[in-house]
Parts: sequence; C-alpha cells; structure tokens
Amino acid sequence: MNLRDLEYVLAVMETGHFGRAAQACHVSQPTLSGQIKKLEDELGVTLFERGRGGARATDTGRAIAQQAKAAMRAAAEIREIAQASQDPYAGEFRLGLIPTVAPYLIPRFVARLRDALPDLSVIYREDITERLVRDLETGEIDAAILATPAETDALQAIPLYTEPFRLVFPDGHALSSLAHLRMADVDRDDVLLLTEGHCFRDQALAICEKPSPKAANTTSLRATSLETLINLVAQGQGVTLVPSLAMIGLSEDLGLQDRTLEDEGAARDINLTIRRSTSRRALAGRIVEIIQNGLPDTVKISG
Repeated sequence: MNLRDLEYVLAVMETGHFGRAAQACHVSQPTLSGQIKKLEDELGVTLFERGRGGARATDTGRAIAQQAKAAMRAAAEIREIAQASQDPYAGEFRLGLIPTVAPYLIPRFVARLRDALPDLSVIYREDITERLVRDLETGEIDAAILATPAETDALQAIPLYTEPFRLVFPDGHALSSLAHLRMADVDRDDVLLLTEGHCFRDQALAICEKPSPKAANTTSLRATSLETLINLVAQGQGVTLVPSLAMIGLSEDLGLQDRTLEDEGAARDINLTIRRSTSRRALAGRIVEIIQNGLPDTVKISG
C-alpha cells in the first residue's frame, strides 16, 4: 500500500467512476483499476462494487476512504513541517485557483510574488471548487483561492477581497436607460450562465429571485468560461453576470455596457483556503499580503 493507491481510492469515491477517476489522477484507467484491485487483494476486501453505471463504494470502502483522507493529510503535513524547518518562504508551494478567478488574478501578483519570495517555486493549478477542495484536504495542493467558504473542520479560509458582480449587456439594450439596476429589471430568460460545477453559476443564480427554467438550464450552451459568456452577449445572445475583476481590460470593440447591481448580495468573497493543520501558515499570510497589495480599487480588500 502506498499514498498513490490511496489517492486512487479517493478519486473513485469522489467521481463514482474508474474512468473519470483516472482522468483526475492523470493516469490511464487500466493503471488505476489495476492498482485498486491489487490493494483490494492485499487487504482482502472489496472497496468498490463495479457495474455498467460506474463504481459504488462498499461500507468497507467508505470506512477505508475516511482513513485514506487522514493519511493523505498526515503525509502533506510531514512534507510541510520539513519544508518549514528549512525556510518557511522557500521550496515548492502548490496553489489552486478556480477558473473564474485564475486568469484575472494571477497576472496581478505572479511577478510581485516572484520578486518578494525569490526562493519560492509556485505551481499553479486551475480547477473547479470541488476538486480543489479534495486536493487541498488530501495534500495534493497547499492552498486554494476559492469563492466559497471552507465547509469542513479541516480547512480555514483567509479573506482576500470582495468583488461586486457587473451585469453585462450589448450597447443599445433596454437596460442601458435605467439609472438604477436590479435583477428584478432583468428578463430571466436572457441571463446566460456557466455550466454546472462552477461556483460562480450558483452565486449568480442566488441573486436571481425566481430564475426561469431557461436560466436554470443554460448548460446547453456549454459555456465553461466567462470569456465565452461575454462573447455570446456581444453577439446579442443575452446578458450575463461577470465578477468585477474580469471586466478590467475588456475590449471596447465588443460593444458592451456593464453596470453594478444594487441587489443585496450581488458580490462574492474570495478567500485563500488552507488546511488548519498546515505548518506553512506564515507563508500563506505573506502570499495574502502580496496579492492584496496588487488589487485594483474595483474590489474591496478584506482585512
């Protein structure tokens, strides 16, 4: 038994499917399936019931997965303690970011972080919240920049900033004549959203008091990025909500207008999330300072 085997087990637990678990772990499905079968043979138990629809954990499998999480966290803590004892601001730091933050935030701090901490090698990983939380809990990454609060006792969120949502619509749209704009003024059938799995989709839906069936099921558009949504709006396909940081540098040639919404809660809190047990807390705090020092006045710095 090794830590890689435990990672495979946790991936299958999360995805309920050997193929998707193999993709998440960046290995072939035969490799992952073979290692889990060897682990089952070694332990003398069945961890997963295999079927055409996927893999379902047995009671024993679920119990072992809980211990696997603890083992992965412990291994991560051992690595962190060793690194912190040498130099808390050196070594490797694996930072995850959600897709609606990464392309807009990273350019604002990556050079400054390199200059301030020259002995630190930062590895960036962009992924959806669910997978970043899993990787953070198991020690695959050291911290994650998320737009949702930590939901487990093992994690702690350090506030970074709050950014308001902007409503984006084409030039000449009826909304441009309104002096004050609320979601009640917006036709829900016109609202374009990201596909399921993106936390920003859920946050956008939360401020739509009564989202229409079309607004709730715009996954047919397969829009997996804010850039796609913005370009769809530019082509007259509807309106959309965009975090304010993503609006900076947007080309005027697109023929778009954007407005701040006056609805309560039309904003999101961005946090740097770490494990409560991490020994790299001082480094995480320094990274927070560096990121905050490079933020524009369109967001509110937490503190």
